[in-house]
Amino acid sequence: MSPAGTGMSTLGLIGSGHIGGTLARLAVAAGIDVVLSNSRGPETLDGLVAELGPRARAATPVEAAEAGDWVVVTVPLKHYRKVPVEPLVGKVVLDTNNYYPERDGRFPELDAQRTTTSGLLQEHLPESKVVKAFNNIFYKHLAALARPTGAPDRTALPIAGDDPEAKTSAARLLDLLGYDIVDAGPLAESWRFERDTPVYGLPYGLDLHKHGDNLDVPAASADTETIRAGLAAAERQG
Repeated sequence: MSPAGTGMSTLGLIGSGHIGGTLARLAVAAGIDVVLSNSRGPETLDGLVAELGPRARAATPVEAAEAGDWVVVTVPLKHYRKVPVEPLVGKVVLDTNNYYPERDGRFPELDAQRTTTSGLLQEHLPESKVVKAFNNIFYKHLAALARPTGAPDRTALPIAGDDPEAKTSAARLLDLLGYDIVDAGPLAESWRFERDTPVYGLPYGLDLHKHGDNLDVPAASADTETIRAGLAAAERQG
């Protein structure tokens, strides 16, 4: 179903790495068409498209942006300014970004806590509706924890955004992909599920707190109350 609730729907992906590829697999399994893109060109995605089947095709980032009813931006933060602007006007854009200075270089506005990673993307896309999502879960756990609506062991993921209708649309997508949501508030509060917070990775892996930087442990479901409590307990560093 489309974000409005009728007809077919398409998920556009700007970035098709671990998170993007996992979301593409979940989307196809849910009956959603996917248009994949990356910075290296559509031909580099032939293998993934072949795996996904007839609901998937590869394209340029501009074409993926144009095609998507929802569009996921899942590129390293240092490349966020390369995300096409015009094709995303008016669209719900789900941002998976995290700030890793060792990879991305330093962003003074993030170091000074004047904004968030998704706040930067929203500034870059002033006429789009950015919703933070999918950044706080290891891709293997994201693949493993999807469950049908109403399943007793369904997992919740946090989202944040400034536009209520966009958050409702994002929640619809997450529901189709197999997840409940916890609304963490506006983009200014999205730091609550970024790096080094209680809901960053930890709730979704079995005894993950004992394994240091090794995220590759069996998946563990985390319900809405667990995620809500973790968001409330988050403290901003620095």
